[in-house]
Amino acid sequence: MNINPFDILKNAQKLQEQMGDIQNRLAAITVTGSAGGGMVEADLNGKMEVLDVRIAPEAVENRDVELLEDLAASAFSDALAKVRQAISREAGSLAGGLGIDGFPGMPGTM
Repeated sequence: MNINPFDILKNAQKLQEQMGDIQNRLAAITVTGSAGGGMVEADLNGKMEVLDVRIAPEAVENRDVELLEDLAASAFSDALAKVRQAISREAGSLAGGLGIDGFPGMPGTM
């Protein structure tokens, strides 16, 4: 069996380029999670960074802090579920060329 170290290096460079492409595509993903009929919304990107949070004035007017906390948590959970789905779609399309199935260890993929 002949192993060409230049082929290994070429494949490693290709993999590195593809990983950079994946990171760029993940950063471009934006999802919005909502709760309470849209009273609380949270925007996340594919890197799972919070981009924005919106709370409707009527959610604050009733001064039920516990309800507002629950709505915020639900909005973030909804956004996380959506971003995981988007990541799975992106990872599936990109990982197919790498011969792997998703990204082990990434929440919501496998």
